[in-house]
Amino acid sequence: MKIISWNVNGIRAITKKSFFTDLELLDPSIICLQETKANEDQVTETLGSLNDSFIYSNSAERPGYSGTAVISKIRPLNVIKDTGIKEFDSEGRVLCLEFDQFFLVNVYVPNSGSELARLAYRQEWDKIFFGYLKDIERIKPVVVCGDLNVAHKEIDLARPKANYNKAAGYMQEEIDGMDRLTEGELTDTFRYFYPDETGRYTWWSFMRGARSKNIGWRIDYFLVSKSFLPKVKDAFIREEITGSDHCPVGIILDL
Repeated sequence: MKIISWNVNGIRAITKKSFFTDLELLDPSIICLQETKANEDQVTETLGSLNDSFIYSNSAERPGYSGTAVISKIRPLNVIKDTGIKEFDSEGRVLCLEFDQFFLVNVYVPNSGSELARLAYRQEWDKIFFGYLKDIERIKPVVVCGDLNVAHKEIDLARPKANYNKAAGYMQEEIDGMDRLTEGELTDTFRYFYPDETGRYTWWSFMRGARSKNIGWRIDYFLVSKSFLPKVKDAFIREEITGSDHCPVGIILDL
């Protein structure tokens, strides 16, 4: 089973580019999308040509903002939206599909903002999300994927010294939130397979030719419950696939 995650930076915008061709190339069993920027009817309409797949979405109350979706060739046992905590559930950031052996949690973690205006909100959100994951993990293992909006270690961004405690995505408070996940027995699959590989990023600013220069950040992840790790056979990043300021990431499972 191949599962992919991709922040598409607008589902309606990316489908006017090479999204459907890229989807054929990637050939996932399941693809989780973040930042769809569309309501659920718009997502369904935009992806209407994929009549061999099950499509689920969770949209923000605010139009054209945030949102998650999943395209799956496998029918899930159950689909669960949000965390169940009302004050953190208005932006369509969590979409969970239950399968026989695991929960697949698609997440778009809040960005702290260019002026760090949402850093305190982000810290609370991280705690709520961790609690949500541990609750469902009591039932069966979890596979968590999406845009976590944090570079975890120095190796995960091109310019760590210039950004540490200065820029959203590499504040210590955000790193602490990621530490909570990895110290809570959720494994970063890419770093599990490629612990020392440098220059591997998943997001690049649109400014100053950052992508062509590979001045990027690795902020998109697949994390899995420690008990589920033996099922993961590989993890990958597909930097060559464009269409968004993020690229697709994925894992291969042997179930």
